[in-house]
Amino acid sequence: MPKPMLRQSQLQTQSDTILSAVQNQKQKQQAQQMDKMKLDRPLRKARSKEYMQTLHNLDAGGHVHNQHKVNQMIDTIRNEFPDLEISGIMLGIVSICYLGKPYEVHTLNMAGQIVEHYKSGQMLPDGLEKARTIAIRGGYEFIEVYVDCCRAISSNGSVSVIYC
Repeated sequence: MPKPMLRQSQLQTQSDTILSAVQNQKQKQQAQQMDKMKLDRPLRKARSKEYMQTLHNLDAGGHVHNQHKVNQMIDTIRNEFPDLEISGIMLGIVSICYLGKPYEVHTLNMAGQIVEHYKSGQMLPDGLEKARTIAIRGGYEFIEVYVDCCRAISSNGSVSVIYC
C-alpha cells in the first residue's frame, strides 16, 4: 500500500491557506468596487456654471501661451471635485476647436498642464485620442477623459458616461 506523502494536518493547513487567500481576494475586490462607487458618484453629478464657463473659454486660444490661465483652469477643475484627487484619474479634456481649419480639436492635458490645438489627423497624446470622435461628432461641450472612461459634458452641465 502506498504511503501518503502529506499528513491530514498538512492537508488541512494547505486547505485553510488557500481558503484564506480566496477570501482575502474577494475582500479586496469588494473594497475596490466600493472605492469605484464612491469615486463614480461625484463624477456623475452635473457640472457647475463656473466650471462650464471656465472650460468654455478653453477655445479662446490665448491659454496656449499663458501658463497662469492654464493653472487657473486646472484649479477650477480641482475645485469642482474637492473630495477627489482628480489628477490621478483624469487624463485631460478634449473639445472641438472653433479656431478654424486646419484645427480640429483642442485639449487640456492634466499631466503636462498644457493647452494645445490639434490639426486633423494629428494624434492626441496620453490617452486623449479616445475622446476625439466623441468631440467631433458634437452634441457635447467637452469630453473629460479618465483612465477607465470618458465623461461627455452637455451644455447644461449634465454628464454622460461613455466606456471606450
